[in-house]
Amino acid sequence: MTQNNDLKTVIVTGVSRGLGLAIAQRLNAEGTYRVVGLSRSHSDEYKALMDSSDRVHFIPFDVGDTEAIPAVVSQITKTYGKIWGLVNNAGTGNDGVLATMHKTDIDTVLRVNLTGPITFAKYVSRTMLAKRAGRIINISSIIASTGFHGLSVYAASKAGLEGFTRSLSREVGKMGLTVNCVAPGYMETEMTQGLDVHKMASIRRRAPLGLARPEDAAGAVAYLLSPDAERITGTIMTVDGGSTA
Repeated sequence: MTQNNDLKTVIVTGVSRGLGLAIAQRLNAEGTYRVVGLSRSHSDEYKALMDSSDRVHFIPFDVGDTEAIPAVVSQITKTYGKIWGLVNNAGTGNDGVLATMHKTDIDTVLRVNLTGPITFAKYVSRTMLAKRAGRIINISSIIASTGFHGLSVYAASKAGLEGFTRSLSREVGKMGLTVNCVAPGYMETEMTQGLDVHKMASIRRRAPLGLARPEDAAGAVAYLLSPDAERITGTIMTVDGGSTA
């Protein structure tokens, strides 16, 4: 496949809807990136984005299938060239108390939200280290630091992702790589539609600017991928409408 070598290849997981879709749309609008989107299913919105741009691509992939990650990273590298950026956005959560949560649900949350991103970072960073340049951005959540009733496992997975981000940033920083987190607050996406209506009302009251939109968090990701952020690493950028102020 012939590629425009001026474009920077960025992998974005979980692109079919919500924040992942907003990130892909924003990066495409920047005009300097080749977006390789990964998701378990294709969506009409992402298909429309692909139809509108030759810089947007799709590979069906389940981040929970951690054994298959090395092969898909190799496939992307061979097809689209060296990887500039990785946005670990794919995530899952179960709203329920720990005492009654099935072990399979616990394992799924930890595998998709933590083990998957760590494994992706492991294999993607190898190509970045060879080039001595690259950006890794992990999508966390304000729940990692604030906690929330019924989201203990989800909170644990995101807190682990933030600790991983800080340590990996020190590990690879001397080779020119940056590693950061974007921690959105609750947003109006499909992941929050299943939450109790009273919980959502309380959440909205906590945000003086109103709930952040997926486009707001996508803007933070675009900034961390940009030249302006070349000296920013190991940080957690919060986008929550002021709810944790």
